[in-house]
Amino acid sequence: MPGREISTGKTGQKKGLTDRGRCIDQPNETERNTQEPDMTTDQILSEIREANLSYLMLAQNLIRADREQALFRLGVSEDTADILATLSPAQIMKVASGSTLLCQFRMNDDIVWNLLTNHGKVGSAANDGVSRLHASIVMAGRHQEAA
Repeated sequence: MPGREISTGKTGQKKGLTDRGRCIDQPNETERNTQEPDMTTDQILSEIREANLSYLMLAQNLIRADREQALFRLGVSEDTADILATLSPAQIMKVASGSTLLCQFRMNDDIVWNLLTNHGKVGSAANDGVSRLHASIVMAGRHQEAA
C-alpha cells in the first residue's frame, strides 16, 4: 500500500505497519480516549457461550480423570457429575450455547474473599500462602457440609 511500510527496530525485528511514521498497530492518544470500553450484548453472550463450553469440557475431563477430586473442585453433586461425564460433544455444544452462565462463584462471603485477596493487608508471600490455605479449608468444609 502506498505510504505504508513495515518498520523495524534497532535489532531489525519487525515492529508493525506504519502510516507516515506512526505505528498503526497501536492507537494514538486520541483514539485511546474515544474507544468504547463497554462490550455489546452480542459480545457478552458470545463470551458466556465460550466460558460455558470451556467449563463443560473442563468439568467432563476432570470427572473422567479423577471423580472425587472433580466433585470437590467443581462443587457438584454425584448426580450432576454422572450427567456431565456422559454428555456427548453435541450435547455439550447445545448446553453451552445458552445465554446463562453455567458456572458460579463459590466464595459468596466476605471471609473467603478477604482471605483470598488479603484485602487491606500488606504482608509477605508466606502470609499469602497461609491465607489461601485457610480459604481452601473454609471452602472444603462448606463442600463437605453440602454433600
